[in-house]
Amino acid sequence: MKKNPTFGNNALHAPTKALGLAAVLMFACHYTATAVQPVVVLGSAATFEVLAGTTVTTIPTTTINGDLGVSPGNMVTGAPIVNGTIYTNTPGLAATAQGDLTTAYNDAAGRTIGAVSVAGNLGGQTLAPGLYKSVAGLEVTSGDLTLDAQGDANAVFIFQMATTLVTTVGRQVILSGGAQAGNVFWQVGSSATIGGSSIFKGNILAYTSIALNTGATLQGRALARNGEVSLDASTISIPNTVIAAVLQGSAAITGPYTDAPGQSVNPATKTITAPRSGSMQFYRIRSGTAVTLRSTTLSAGNIIITYD
Repeated sequence: MKKNPTFGNNALHAPTKALGLAAVLMFACHYTATAVQPVVVLGSAATFEVLAGTTVTTIPTTTINGDLGVSPGNMVTGAPIVNGTIYTNTPGLAATAQGDLTTAYNDAAGRTIGAVSVAGNLGGQTLAPGLYKSVAGLEVTSGDLTLDAQGDANAVFIFQMATTLVTTVGRQVILSGGAQAGNVFWQVGSSATIGGSSIFKGNILAYTSIALNTGATLQGRALARNGEVSLDASTISIPNTVIAAVLQGSAAITGPYTDAPGQSVNPATKTITAPRSGSMQFYRIRSGTAVTLRSTTLSAGNIIITYD
C-alpha cells in the first residue's frame, strides 16, 4: 500500500485486506489523550454464569447458560438446568475462578480516572460509557436505565457502589448505541438484589451475595465473592461480546502497537475516529474479521479511518 504524507482527502490508493491486522498507515500529527475505561478482565471467572462463595440456591425452573461454581463452599440446591459444567471442588476450577474474581473486583473498585459521582436511583436516565461512583448504594427503581455506547461497540461502563445494588419488579437495563452486556460491570460493595421479572444486563461482581427474584433475567454474570447466589425461576445467559475493529498506533513501523487512546468506533458507518498522535505515527487495525481500508482523513484534530 502506498503511504501518502500529504493529507487533503488522503484516500488510500490501494485498499488492502488483512485478517486481524490491516495495512499500516503513517501520519505526521499530534494528539490530546482522553480517558477511556479499559475492560475489567475476569480471567477464568469469565466462563462462569454463576459463581458463589458459600452456596447456590435455586427454585425450578432456573436455567444457567454457562458454568456454575461454588468455592470455598460446595453446595448447590434446587436442581437448576445448567448448560455448562458445575464446579464445587476446592481446590479446583471454582477456587481459581474465585481468585480471578477477587482480582477483577479489586480492579473495578480501584478505578478512579474520569469518575462521575452518582447517587440513589438511576432509573429513567441514559448514561454514556464511563466510570460511575457512589459512596452508598445504587438502584434502578422509578424507571428503566439506558446505557448508550454512542456507536462504540467496545465501550465500557463501570459502576462502583459502596453498599447495595437493587432493582424493583419489572425494571430493565437497556443497551443502545452498540453497547454490549459483556462490557458492563457492577462492582457491589455488599449485596445485589434484582427484582422479579427484571431484565438486567452486565457482570455483577458482589462482595457478599446476589439474589435474582422470581422470573428475573440476567444477560451477564452473577459473581459473588463471599456469600450465596440465590435464583428463583431465573434465566442467566453469558454475554456474547462482539470484537469490533480497533485502531492501534506506534511510533515505529515495526511496533510495538497499542490501542489508540480516545478512539471511537461507529459500526454502522464503519469508521474509526481518534485524536491525532505523535510527530510521526504508524497505524493499523486490529479486528476479529478481515477488513478493507477505504480512506483516511483529518478533521478537527482527529484521524478518521473508513473500512469495510
